[in-house]
Amino acid sequence: MLLQGKKLLITGVLTPQSLAYGIAEHALAQGADILLTGFGRAKSLTERSAKRLKPGLEVLELDVTNPAHFPALTESLRQKWGRVDGVLHSIAYAPDDALGGNFLNTPWESVQTAFRISAFSLKELAVACMPLMTQGGSIVTLDFDNRIAWPIYDWMGVCKAALEATVRYLARDLGPKGIRVNALAAGPLSTIAAKGIPGFKALEQGWGRQAPLGWSAKDSHDMVARTACAMLSDWMPSTTGEMVHVDGGYHAIGAPPVDPQAEAAESPTASSKPAAE
Repeated sequence: MLLQGKKLLITGVLTPQSLAYGIAEHALAQGADILLTGFGRAKSLTERSAKRLKPGLEVLELDVTNPAHFPALTESLRQKWGRVDGVLHSIAYAPDDALGGNFLNTPWESVQTAFRISAFSLKELAVACMPLMTQGGSIVTLDFDNRIAWPIYDWMGVCKAALEATVRYLARDLGPKGIRVNALAAGPLSTIAAKGIPGFKALEQGWGRQAPLGWSAKDSHDMVARTACAMLSDWMPSTTGEMVHVDGGYHAIGAPPVDPQAEAAESPTASSKPAAE
């Protein structure tokens, strides 16, 4: 019961395929009390998932593009719980023209939308929950490591890099309050959001060849969820401003493994051609 008695706010639950759904499921199993957030037409999906997770589980309204929703969220949490111990930020979005190899042609309006939802929302959510994290706690955001440039990811990659920087600055400012802020950088996973990224399938297929522990985009949700719960617990008390990888070790390897025997079989033998003088 790693999270026994913890009160966690979890964003980003849409369907059971959502990363946040698996994290919510594990958090409940580990003894946490949780609340979810949703907004607009998609809120009905969140409410349906909430019923599957636990009967009576509440969904609070939160549209991160609406500044009025953040103080309302603070007040709702104050009335329901009086305190918050942990927050999962699982929120990201980029318009279609900000992805898929269109980097040089993406208009500012689309970049602005992607940045506000995918990066700036972490700061806003942290500020909204901070007054209720009186006993310290943990804020975890879901990330895709963007210290390098990726094919197809384009401006979402830039926003994820900004998200990682936001983690470090929040860690600086919230540390004195006992609040840890970290990013969980997962490998590619089969979610509704991932299916909307052009070329995602090719990235997914190549990942397992390079990751020393292997990788399955369909079967790795559980590992991500367990790591997120550990990060939300009290078992990482001195870790903040960090990017924790759950990617099979892909990030540590410069290139896929080389098979010397296969290379030798493909190379011409030394005796097949006379050496040039």
